Amino acid sequence: MKKFISLSLVTTAILLNASEVETLDSISVVETANSKIVKDVSDEQIKSADLAEALSKNVPSISIVRRSGIANDIILRGQKKDNINILLDDAKIYGACPNRMDPATSHVLTNNIQSVKVIEGPYDVENFGTLSGLVQVKTKEPTKDVHGEINLNAGSFGYKKASATVSGGTDRVKLLVSTSTEQSDQYKDGNGDNFSEQQKAKGIATTNQYIDKDKKAYEKKTLLTKGQFNINDDQEIKLSYTGNRSDEVLYPTGTMDADYDDSNIYTVGYTARNLGDLSKELNLDYYYSDVDHPMSTKLRNNGSANYMTAKYKTSIWGSKIKNSMEVADSLVTVGLDTSVRNWQGEMYRTNVSTGVVDMRSIPLSSTDTTNKAIFSKVEKSFGKLDLEIGTRYDYTDVDSSNEAKEDKKYVGLNANIFGIYNVDEKMKYFAGVGKSSRVPDARELYSSTGNSNLDQTKNYEADLGFDKTIGNFNIRPKLFYSVLKDYIYNMGTSFENIDAKIYGLDISGLYAMTDNLSLDYGVAYQRGKKDDNATDKDLAEIPPLKGNLALNYEIDKSKYTAEVIAVDRWDSYDSSAKEQELSGYALFNLKYSNQLHKNFGVTLGMDNLFDKVYNSTNTYQDITYASVGSERVLFNDPGRYGYVNLKYSF
Repeated sequence: MKKFISLSLVTTAILLNASEVETLDSISVVETANSKIVKDVSDEQIKSADLAEALSKNVPSISIVRRSGIANDIILRGQKKDNINILLDDAKIYGACPNRMDPATSHVLTNNIQSVKVIEGPYDVENFGTLSGLVQVKTKEPTKDVHGEINLNAGSFGYKKASATVSGGTDRVKLLVSTSTEQSDQYKDGNGDNFSEQQKAKGIATTNQYIDKDKKAYEKKTLLTKGQFNINDDQEIKLSYTGNRSDEVLYPTGTMDADYDDSNIYTVGYTARNLGDLSKELNLDYYYSDVDHPMSTKLRNNGSANYMTAKYKTSIWGSKIKNSMEVADSLVTVGLDTSVRNWQGEMYRTNVSTGVVDMRSIPLSSTDTTNKAIFSKVEKSFGKLDLEIGTRYDYTDVDSSNEAKEDKKYVGLNANIFGIYNVDEKMKYFAGVGKSSRVPDARELYSSTGNSNLDQTKNYEADLGFDKTIGNFNIRPKLFYSVLKDYIYNMGTSFENIDAKIYGLDISGLYAMTDNLSLDYGVAYQRGKKDDNATDKDLAEIPPLKGNLALNYEIDKSKYTAEVIAVDRWDSYDSSAKEQELSGYALFNLKYSNQLHKNFGVTLGMDNLFDKVYNSTNTYQDITYASVGSERVLFNDPGRYGYVNLKYSF
């Protein structure tokens, strides 16, 4: 994990050159002090293709929301779905499923990812809807020299994956192509039960159990293509396409499964540098993404004769123009940002014997969310103090094709200030305050549980921390306090605006004990409370205390890692929102990698070494869960999982 969570050392190295804050080569103050970076994802996170699992292992403040063997969701600082902004190569993509079967993190796989940057808090003004955090995923970039690799991966529960990447070009043109295919059987929990066996053991009604008890959990194929064209030394054009095709993904925690989940992401970007005194760098970017997601009951016993299908589609296009210039020893960035998201869904019944489709209802009429915004950011140094100030003004229309639904308009003015005080090379203090907002989505406004009177959610937040290096030991504590006004909350029968607070602490760092032996550590704690007169003051989906600890030993071309992920008892939960108490757990993971030859490498690993039975995910009523009586059923996470990866690179 040395390459993963040694953010403190990266930060220290960057801040040694704090005087360069006014140049375009600098990294933003917010990104320097208030972010966590997961590097070399494609090389290190090879157990599976699931980005959510990789992030939960390497960022203490991120927890996984497990719904299946793949396509899992994340919680960042007690926030989920639209409350955190997820960008894939600066493009937005939204899941189409109202039950979060296809979150944004599921539309890119770890074998295509170079790095992930997590910026916590309301400190992003360039992108629409960053309420409580930003997750920036960067995929592999094409290279001039010809490079490539082939990975073959196998693991427990019938997991198989093959991926290949090739890149090359000239001084002017660089191209990259990456593709993968994978599949897995149903995982087994620590009791040795797969999905079907858990359904039976937990008393799920026979009608809602799987027809084929041994059906595969999913099959998935992806394609990433990129092109970079250098017009001259100061101008370039970048193009990319990401395609994802998933088939028959099982979701045993719910009452339906995904027939398929298809997504496409297209990006076009133009960059021009040194255009004159008024433009050191100009960026023009456009993206388009879409998701097609039908889910049905056809794999369950109650769908053997007639099965129900809920088919949802979503798409979004966006464009941005951003210009950076130097003004009075400050780096000033101004820009315009716009996007249009469409979301719609229909439900119908299919007769298996005749194939006749009976149209039933339109649970979500076609809805467009149109955003237009202007933003600005100023970075400046005052001796040892580095400051960044950002503002953003949003104007958003939400328009439904259903004339019976009220169209909505929202105006938001967001701003933040973030600073670093550099005491010396080994001690930095940082602090920030900011306000951000996000508008309700189509489901929250117009679905059967929607509320067209919803206001947008506002986050008023303060962050405070320091970064200290003592010899070979680095520590980085950080406190945050977030006041949420008009927080959008699922009350069961409808969404409502409530006021709430989320506060917490996380500590991360690195101890380089010797040249070969190092210790990465991280711990995160959050609490969420409702301000309103509620029967249960606890806020839903606030994970308990979590700690990550990884001991790394590197010698020659070999690396050994022993990892512990420990989570406290989930005893602060919202029972009124159908959450429940969960037991704490500790997982022990082992990994060994060796570069056998300049072209060949091998990785062996074992997760959940002691076959622990545990639950990582609570049962907040925002999602439909399988139930027994009035109780929502908890499904166990995977048991012991062994894997091997063989890589050939050139």
